[in-house]
Amino acid sequence: MPRATRARWLLLIHQIPPKPGYLRVKVWRRLLRLGAVGLKNSVYALPRSDQAREDFEWVRREVVAGGGDATVCEARLVEGLSDGDVEALFHAARSADYEELAKDARRLLESLARSPQAAAELRIQVRTELGRLQRRLGEVSAIDFFGAPSREAAQTLVEDLEEKLQGEDAAAQSSSRIAEPPRGRVWVTRKGVHVDRIACAWLVRRFLDPDASFKFVPARRHRALPGEIRFDMFDAEFTHEGDRCTFEVLLDRFAVADPALRPIAEIVHDIDIKDSKYERPETSGIDRLIAGLCAAHRDDEARLARGSALFDDLYEAFRRSRT
Repeated sequence: MPRATRARWLLLIHQIPPKPGYLRVKVWRRLLRLGAVGLKNSVYALPRSDQAREDFEWVRREVVAGGGDATVCEARLVEGLSDGDVEALFHAARSADYEELAKDARRLLESLARSPQAAAELRIQVRTELGRLQRRLGEVSAIDFFGAPSREAAQTLVEDLEEKLQGEDAAAQSSSRIAEPPRGRVWVTRKGVHVDRIACAWLVRRFLDPDASFKFVPARRHRALPGEIRFDMFDAEFTHEGDRCTFEVLLDRFAVADPALRPIAEIVHDIDIKDSKYERPETSGIDRLIAGLCAAHRDDEARLARGSALFDDLYEAFRRSRT
């Protein structure tokens, strides 16, 4: 007898009781996240794999725990639907996902195109939505088992959006650089200073504005007075831009090129942003020192004084080693 063809599909066949009503919706949403497609009412398919078997088994347990019944089985299509028909169902499901992603990416590209140089608020909004699109693209790609034709177009649009946004950021940074730092100004920031604000205040007083004074205010209730410069706070003149902390922004905006400040910026970035972008060996130690001085001193001026001494010594170390 000829050898039987190996089963290509896994099927989940379930019966869900009418109550509780949320169970059917919960199971349906779980199956959508897995990328399963419905062949008939209550019959869902995935390409046969160990991961698919485990995923369906978890769904089966949920159904049974909710008072229903479910079976997971291997299947080889003989009559009726063909393998090509089932693949087409997967293509259709993923194409709908990719088309929705592409539509959102086009909308965001158009919003940037309407402004020759997008405002900071718009760039922040687009960057947030770009992150959502990138995560969603990754999720859809993970369940695109047969390479839907519309995948490449959606991926290209998301990449174009990222490139366009980076160009807008670079243009904004270039146009906003300040050649001559201000002198004797009041620099305003949020109460409860931590690493980024401490480092910024040190940078301002040592390299930008030696006669600067500092004012600490509630995060959102302060109304700027004439002559004040706000930093690292809502609607400030200098604050986070993209994935850069305020210290990095100040270095760029005032074109401070001292090489000893670059490793300090990397340390401050990783402590403040918490993304381990640079992973300098000194970071964990400086993080503990900053945490200690903040725990020991509630007064912001005291924190600045202690923190400034710390950054003075750190700067000297990097200046001498030329790291």
